Amino acid sequence: MKPKTLVTGAAGFIGSHLAEALLARGHDVVAVDDLSGGFTSNVPAGCEFVQASVADPIAVADLFSRNRFDYVYHAAAYAAEGLSHFIRRHNYTNNVLGSVSLINESVKSKVKCFVFFSSIAVYGKGQLPMTEDMRPHPEDPYGIAKFSIEMDLAAAHAMFGLPYVVFRPHNVYGERQNLNDRFRNVVGIFCRQLLKGEPLSVFGDGEQRRAFTYVGDIADILARAAETNAAHQQVFNIGADQPVSVINLAKMLIEISGRNTEINYLPARLEVVDAFSSHEKLERVFGPMPKTPLYNGLAKTWEWALGETLESYRLGFDIEVSRNMPPSWR
Repeated sequence: MKPKTLVTGAAGFIGSHLAEALLARGHDVVAVDDLSGGFTSNVPAGCEFVQASVADPIAVADLFSRNRFDYVYHAAAYAAEGLSHFIRRHNYTNNVLGSVSLINESVKSKVKCFVFFSSIAVYGKGQLPMTEDMRPHPEDPYGIAKFSIEMDLAAAHAMFGLPYVVFRPHNVYGERQNLNDRFRNVVGIFCRQLLKGEPLSVFGDGEQRRAFTYVGDIADILARAAETNAAHQQVFNIGADQPVSVINLAKMLIEISGRNTEINYLPARLEVVDAFSSHEKLERVFGPMPKTPLYNGLAKTWEWALGETLESYRLGFDIEVSRNMPPSWR
């Protein structure tokens, strides 16, 4: 019998690639998304799609009452580290309370494994390369929310025996990402600006370093997690190894696109300067991870972006605190 698997955030680009990988592994997938940042066109054929928000506990309870899930993959979140300072209530409502509703129902339904998508934002700054045995010290509400759910899953396992796996992905990019969102995912932001003939926006001197992760490299490992017993009750960094500065990323995309575009240097914002992690633990359990060279992954993403239709972007919720917000975001 096929395992029945819930994937939240399945209309987003990471969730959709994950759902696709689960289908390939023979899962019966129920794909859930509120479409606040994803698109139904992203949901792979073969999934049962349900439009619902994990922040709605009644909708979550109804979902579990109608299905007997073996596994839950929780990829839904409003993932915007920088913006999370200014949307604290929205951040915690979606990223904490929504996650707790899913954990409650998973406990009651005796789900075989709950796979949670956290973030290297939990580490904070000054811990390089980031390893899973380091003490997290998140510096933004997004990272705080993610780490709180990591701790809640550990507590749910201790109290109820709920098996879980935590992944801490970082700077994932690739096909199906939302090119209309101007607050998160720098590769998507740069692609949008290139398509519109606008200069690329770089905060500060652009020497912030990140290890940019091609989505196609991580999807299969994520899909294998729930059925990998050695991964249960473990936390894994997952992503690319080689950090690249944001300014070099911008120059690489300009070269790939062939567009004659300038770089617009904006005032520096409050953010972690360098963020990249070790993946030794991941590869001990799951084996070697594919590693698409950044140039190649960006070329694939740009080729996909050329076929996309850009739309005007509306945030969909209120900015709660505007004090100290970067001027370019207002």
